[in-house]
Amino acid sequence: MSLRMPAPETAILDKRATIVARLEAIVRPGNVLANEREMRPYECDALAMYRQMPLVVVLPETVAEVVAIMALAAELNVKVVPRGGGTSLSGGSLPLADGILLAMGKFSKILEIDYENRCAVVQPGVANLAITRAVESEGFYYAPDPSSQIACSIGGNVAENSGGIHCLKYGLTTNNILGLEMVLIGGQVIRLGGRHLDSDLYDLMGVMTGSEGLLGVVTEVTVRILKKPDVARGLLLGFPSVQAGGDCVAAIIAAGILPGGLEMMDQASILATEAYQPCGYPKDAGSLVIAELDGTAAEVDHLIDRVSHIAREQGATTIKVSTNEAERLQFWQGRKNAFPAVGAIGPDYLCMDGTIPRSQLSRVLTRMDELAKKYNLRVANVFHAGDGNLHPLILYDAAVAGDIERAEAFGADILRLCVEVGGVLTGEHGVGVEKRDLMPEMFSDIDLAQQQRLKCAFDPEHRLNPGKVFPTLHRCAELGKMHVHAGQLPFPDLPRF
Repeated sequence: MSLRMPAPETAILDKRATIVARLEAIVRPGNVLANEREMRPYECDALAMYRQMPLVVVLPETVAEVVAIMALAAELNVKVVPRGGGTSLSGGSLPLADGILLAMGKFSKILEIDYENRCAVVQPGVANLAITRAVESEGFYYAPDPSSQIACSIGGNVAENSGGIHCLKYGLTTNNILGLEMVLIGGQVIRLGGRHLDSDLYDLMGVMTGSEGLLGVVTEVTVRILKKPDVARGLLLGFPSVQAGGDCVAAIIAAGILPGGLEMMDQASILATEAYQPCGYPKDAGSLVIAELDGTAAEVDHLIDRVSHIAREQGATTIKVSTNEAERLQFWQGRKNAFPAVGAIGPDYLCMDGTIPRSQLSRVLTRMDELAKKYNLRVANVFHAGDGNLHPLILYDAAVAGDIERAEAFGADILRLCVEVGGVLTGEHGVGVEKRDLMPEMFSDIDLAQQQRLKCAFDPEHRLNPGKVFPTLHRCAELGKMHVHAGQLPFPDLPRF
């Protein structure tokens, strides 16, 4: 893969001083960053392999300011890249040299908590974990919990449809939001959903969730909050190999058991985590499965017995059950810190994200080991095993000639493998620039054209976050001329485009 972004528009660069001055007239003093020193922290997101200085950074504080900025962008035909907490691992918020970087970090207020309707209204810059912190005193929590939850923003979670440890049972972001307020490229404000559980209208919230900033800018989110379960207990299950651990995960789900969380780590990740944040993980295990069972006390006791029995049948060498809340949290502490832990054992790493059928875990992990030997690079595996969402961490050294290219090629082969076994290119990190050129591995030209038609309905000039998701960006007028043959449609009697 190679980084290709839209070529900077000379006319926009020539108008930079005018754009900066117009932005400074919209927001409060100090909220426009226009010199290199101020903009440097915004040159990349968590995919630090790719960097690009923006044209200008603006930090609005009100919806009216976002409306004015988006209207200005439409008036001057300037590109806009929305940015949340900057924790994206796919380059989704990588700036453009001729685009405004719209940083939403100052939208950081929890506007309302409605326990009666079990929801909270928050601004997009609120950190994921802050929602749970705000409601936990009343026995509630917000279910999606990415590893970066202390830093990632809820607006970014919506953009990428983020998941987390507990998404297996409680769903991804799309399953845990009830309403959105968004500003479109021309400055129009739209509201979708609300506090009700469902709507009889088109599911535009489903379209917006996971749209990676290509359709609009989120300015408010109504999230679902859940009552904490009566009891939650964790299990540490050690296995002699990653194949045995993967088989155990598949067996648990096949038995009809739906844990609150079901994660897996290989030995490289176990050793790195124990060196970084000791949690009592078995260092001699080839793989570690962390399971959490929740519900009533009787239900949890029954499920722990069943999962322990399945683990023994799959050759578990370690079975440890938490005896109190502190121990349960300690089980998860290592998993939550696995990414920085792996970062401590190598100069650089590339965190991948792909999803496969659970039945293919053993096959994919075995093939991944073969690819590591092919590229002569180490790989550590930490992933949401319950829903098949893999997060291979490819270790490389950017100071070594050719290492970056080999890491990219290794990652691309992993994602191709995910598609080959019936999976998808991403589970929660999004496509961004990282997976953009691999989209044809999963989608036909007809599929991609249809997706772009949807973007055209919201952003006909392709000014919102261009260069992301689509490997080839067609003008909307061209898409209107790209006809689909009836024989290529799933329902041949439908009208052609």
